[in-house]
Amino acid sequence: MTTSPEETSASVEPPDRLSLDTAAARNLTTTTKTPPQMQGISSRWLLKVLPWTEVKGGAFRVNRRLTHTLGDGRVEFTSVGDQVRVIPQELRELPPLRAFEDEEVLTALAGRFEQREVAPGDAVVSAGAAADTVVLVAHGRLERVGAGKYGDETVLGVLADGDHVGEEVLLADDGTWPFTVRATTRGTVLVLARSALDELLEQAAGLREHLAALRAIPQQRQNSKGEAEIELASGHRGEQDLPGTFVDYELTPREYELEVAQTVLRVHSRVADLYNEPMNQVEQQLRLTVEALRERQEHELVNNRSFGLLHNADLKQRIHTRSGPPTPDDLDELISRRRQTHVLLAHPRAIAAIGREWNKRGIYPPRTEYLGSEVNNWRGIPLLPCNKIPITPEATSSVIAMRLGEADQGVVGLHQTGLPDEIRPGMNVRFMGISDKAIISYLVSTYFSAAVLVPDALGILEDVQIGAG
Repeated sequence: MTTSPEETSASVEPPDRLSLDTAAARNLTTTTKTPPQMQGISSRWLLKVLPWTEVKGGAFRVNRRLTHTLGDGRVEFTSVGDQVRVIPQELRELPPLRAFEDEEVLTALAGRFEQREVAPGDAVVSAGAAADTVVLVAHGRLERVGAGKYGDETVLGVLADGDHVGEEVLLADDGTWPFTVRATTRGTVLVLARSALDELLEQAAGLREHLAALRAIPQQRQNSKGEAEIELASGHRGEQDLPGTFVDYELTPREYELEVAQTVLRVHSRVADLYNEPMNQVEQQLRLTVEALRERQEHELVNNRSFGLLHNADLKQRIHTRSGPPTPDDLDELISRRRQTHVLLAHPRAIAAIGREWNKRGIYPPRTEYLGSEVNNWRGIPLLPCNKIPITPEATSSVIAMRLGEADQGVVGLHQTGLPDEIRPGMNVRFMGISDKAIISYLVSTYFSAAVLVPDALGILEDVQIGAG
């Protein structure tokens, strides 16, 4: 006798339950949950290590001794296809042309530069040859090579995009190159020959008079940092006349104004009224908003063109790697540029590249404890990750070296505390009201900036190649 499917189903029907089903029980309880998580939160080491200086009045003035460095900037170019031209106004970055404002003459001068392509090993200028050209580096990497103490060659420095040599040709009629400039990569340079300059000087009386006036100015004594020399006497005996002196200051010192990062947090009143257990919705929304503002704050401290670290390092404190990857030699060169380096900051991928170079040489620096965390270090200086340091499409980045604090004439963060409705130093939340749509609004603001007290407090190792190779 066969059994129908309906009879089979009825025969295996479970007995009546003796306890509450879990599916039903969930209707009377809530799950165990975490506060809202945010993947965009980073370690923010820069905000941790910066010593913060109180700024009343919203501005911070950095008074320095008077320096006499003219221009000393980088030159920018334009390109159409494979043709590269120097921007005429950018020629004022050459020290002798710093105060020359005749744009028509600058345009004529820019047109007399000749473009040259260089290959690795090519000598752009040679030591001992007549110094009769001005060289602008449009693209590529070159080295200044001189004679060492024992007759061997030694690298005196690296030139890269925007750098220049030979501007003394504008002021001196004779001289020889004290070093050789040799290309280490393929690149493009623009060269101004003395003959082309002389032709222009015959036609441009204004430029001729400008350069003649500069030649007539007596050279002012400077110390190794370019500051006006303080005249002193030492080692003398008897009643020798002592020199008189004074310490000159910059007449127009730089002032840093506090910048602001802001947003408006909106929460519907229904959410704030009905959905505040077990977690306060407004508090959680505010917590995540504050985290996002702090991330933006660190980003601006690194990248802002007005006060960001990458854009405010003195040009003499910007160096390039010798071969591309960040070697121990490059890190030593970076920290040697200042009397004390407190921290190094690099993108995590740059730190990985540094580690690869250590491994190649069998170097394994011990990790050190810094602010309660174990971090990498070089020569005892903490090497801290900062993912706000950008990586270019060519897979290059930068390493930042800093001396910190006012007492050491270093880098300081700037903020103002005691703000109305302050929730953290320099950050406040202000109630803005409730709209006709029952939306509650809060203005969340943070005020900050950063200042470099003396040029050698901040250094940058640029064009660090971080691709594995």
